[in-house]
Amino acid sequence: MQFEKYPFEKLNELLKDIEPNENFYPITLTIGEPQFETPKFIQKELCKNANLLKKYPKSSGEEILKESILEFLKNRYRLDLKNSQIIPTFGTREVLFNFPQFLLSSKKNPVIAFTNPFYQIYEGSAIASKADIKYLNLTKENNFKPVLDEEILKDCDLVIINSPNNPTASVMSKDELKKWVEAALKYDFVLLNDECYSEIYDLTPPASLLEASVEVGNSDFKNILVVNSISKRSSAPGLRSGFIAGDEEILKDYMRYRTYVGCASPLPLQMAAAKAWSDESHVVEFRKKYAKNFKIAKEILNITPPLATFYIWLEVEDDIEFTKKLYKNYNVKVLPGSFLGRVGIGKGYVRIALVYDEKETKEALERIKEALKG
Repeated sequence: MQFEKYPFEKLNELLKDIEPNENFYPITLTIGEPQFETPKFIQKELCKNANLLKKYPKSSGEEILKESILEFLKNRYRLDLKNSQIIPTFGTREVLFNFPQFLLSSKKNPVIAFTNPFYQIYEGSAIASKADIKYLNLTKENNFKPVLDEEILKDCDLVIINSPNNPTASVMSKDELKKWVEAALKYDFVLLNDECYSEIYDLTPPASLLEASVEVGNSDFKNILVVNSISKRSSAPGLRSGFIAGDEEILKDYMRYRTYVGCASPLPLQMAAAKAWSDESHVVEFRKKYAKNFKIAKEILNITPPLATFYIWLEVEDDIEFTKKLYKNYNVKVLPGSFLGRVGIGKGYVRIALVYDEKETKEALERIKEALKG
């Protein structure tokens, strides 16, 4: 298998021979990893259950964790899912890599489509599945939202969309998601929405693909799946707690497959994750922090803050040259958009992750403003 280098590896190669300006301390805005401390009550729950390390965890997840995730879905989206419609996972990266391989293994000439630019694990899973790749290009002209294209979709076995979107920060409305559900049923492809940024929003909670499915009368979620994670929501990426939910017929066989994968989450992590999924107050506080960061970004860069995520998809003249100049002159790292897309998509943009406190964020954005001046 020939995998592309990961964007961060490409960035390291791009900047390796550049000496950054020592008058500035380094700031890294490249990775979508929250820099706020994981709440104490989550940490305490993890420590309290350290004795459970003596036990093997179930591949299917503990009931307490399933119940907490189901309760989250009920409170957040008014969805009453059954146990058979959800699988707790070891974060979502492993799911996004191995689920396509599971789903497409019996297809003679599998076809997968996903949004472009993208989280690179989508591409990795397609390569591992030996699938033909179709791109759903996100551009300024389509407001960085995937366009329903019959010529692409009629041949697809699996389509991955991502709303709220990484890296562009676009958000699809419930009505837009409903059209995608209808397309999945019409052309009989499996549709998966990566919803890992669903809880980082400003005013309006983003819709879930599962909500859209119910509203078009597909309450059994035929062909419809979502994944989500606690990483961004609770500033706890190290807990590796995620889930996949939706079509129980697909999940039944996928669960059997997962017993062979060996990616069950350790019990202390599951106990801590259950506490985190069950609490909303800490999430509200994190949202306030990100809202402050975007207020600062609006004031300094004169941008329109996105509706969700903690990313700025900033248009620049040349993303590669701007990234190099910003690092050399101001000791700030950002990620070139062309590293996140294919066929020229993403070129002319940089992704900025506002994952620090407001003081650090203001400092970084002031430097970026200076760099934009030329």
